[in-house]
Amino acid sequence: MRDRIYITKADFERLRRLIDGRRTGNAFDLEYLDTLEQELDRADIVEPEAIPRDVVTMNSEVRLRDLDSGDVKVCRLVFPTQPRTENGVSILAPIGTAILGYQVGDVIEWRVPKGVRRLQVVEILYQPEAAGVCGG
Repeated sequence: MRDRIYITKADFERLRRLIDGRRTGNAFDLEYLDTLEQELDRADIVEPEAIPRDVVTMNSEVRLRDLDSGDVKVCRLVFPTQPRTENGVSILAPIGTAILGYQVGDVIEWRVPKGVRRLQVVEILYQPEAAGVCGG
């Protein structure tokens, strides 16, 4: 696991608001909020136009390889309030929190309910910042 990850200032601010707004939730939510908060605490915060094009940001669509099974999956990292899509993965899901801020080629080891998964970021198919879409 990488010591530092990259997050845009806009994503950081929106994720902080998400965490603060959900603190009154149930204990299940609190565990995931704590994990997301830990990830934010170790992030290098950069302006959206300065984020490297090979970094997973919010609303990025990425190709991931499960290093244990060999399966390849495409997913889009979304906020929990966004409409559900076939490949959407919430930032509050363990895998969503895990991939935020990582770069192409990085291997992520992340604890999920069924154990530890090892995933590699294979490709960024879409990154809003690279496409010139830098909302906050």
